[in-house]
Amino acid sequence: MLIVTAKLSRRKLALWGAAVVGLLCCALLLGSHHGQPALSVESAPVNPKGIKTDADRVRFLSDYGWQVSAEPPAVEELLVPNEFDDSYREYLALQSQQGFDLTACAGKRIKRYTYQIVNYPTGETDVRVNLLIHKNTVVGGEVLSSKLDGFLHGLSMPDQ
Repeated sequence: MLIVTAKLSRRKLALWGAAVVGLLCCALLLGSHHGQPALSVESAPVNPKGIKTDADRVRFLSDYGWQVSAEPPAVEELLVPNEFDDSYREYLALQSQQGFDLTACAGKRIKRYTYQIVNYPTGETDVRVNLLIHKNTVVGGEVLSSKLDGFLHGLSMPDQ
């Protein structure tokens, strides 16, 4: 038979008890996620605020899995229309699916930063990504092919 004794103050006993409870909580949380897939880049929330510099924009895009060219992006200032006609319906729906509300910028000036994507999953070249930014916040964006029969989709990496 083995008997172990220890002399602990109440404070040390409370600290050890809190540590054991914390470890048990962590074990329960990890156990409850067992067998569930991890969050994909598509479902992981990407913070659109605080995007001030080129490095911030590149980091924002990398959170979606994109690698973009190191050369400076094209930058254009755009005026968002006060009212959106039917020609904007699909574009606004695309932005809405990504969690962006471009209608909140109606009548305001925004900047569009355009980067070349160098890691498009199909290996296709001449693919660009646009970020629409108002007051250091991403308010929209899309990935597009500049080819005549090209494509346009949201910022999330497409399935291969």
